[in-house]
Amino acid sequence: MTSTKVLLIEDDPMVREVNRQFIERVEGFTVIDMSGNGVDGISKIKALKPDLVLMDIFMPEQDGIETLRKIRNENLPVDVIAVTAANDIQTIQKILHLGVYDYIMKPFTFERMQQTLKNFDRFKRMTNSVNDVTQKELDEMIHHFREGEAPLDTSLEDIVDLPKGFNRTTLEKVLNYIKQTKNGASADDVASNIGVARVTARRYLDFLEKQKLIKVDVHYGGIGRPINHYYI
Repeated sequence: MTSTKVLLIEDDPMVREVNRQFIERVEGFTVIDMSGNGVDGISKIKALKPDLVLMDIFMPEQDGIETLRKIRNENLPVDVIAVTAANDIQTIQKILHLGVYDYIMKPFTFERMQQTLKNFDRFKRMTNSVNDVTQKELDEMIHHFREGEAPLDTSLEDIVDLPKGFNRTTLEKVLNYIKQTKNGASADDVASNIGVARVTARRYLDFLEKQKLIKVDVHYGGIGRPINHYYI
């Protein structure tokens, strides 16, 4: 499989190196060069023709916003992910209006970078494999879902460290059961179907919810306490 060529545009040498190491830990991505400002970055985009640019916003000589404008005005065929400490909504809106694939705020974890790159890889593979698409196929490309199925990123592969006392096999059983339910399931439903105690099911469900792999909704019935229902 062809590796995705990445150009890093970041003025801080230490951050640049951390970003490079993060990117190259993700299978299928290679950093082909690095730049310390937007002026040099534009030149390298034209010369090296990367598939993807990871770019800071606050940089000397030419900041990320102006660099993005030039990339778009000159119709340079490259995708851009903003990696920046900028967290004010005006700056965020400007960057999003200029068509970045994603926006990662500093400081960030390897897992956050990894998820973005995996999503980008999935998106490019899907768009490169077709000429025309249906609405359903376009939804899958943009929003990562298929009708009646779980989102494509609801997997445990990125969860390395589990809480003390947790078992990965049990966690997989809980997640797979929730994936199969159309209207959600309670902790009692999960417990009876996979053969664990209710309190155990609730611990695993709460963990999955904190990992943003499932969602929780409170159902109010008749007499008695409300019941949490978990779903994809």
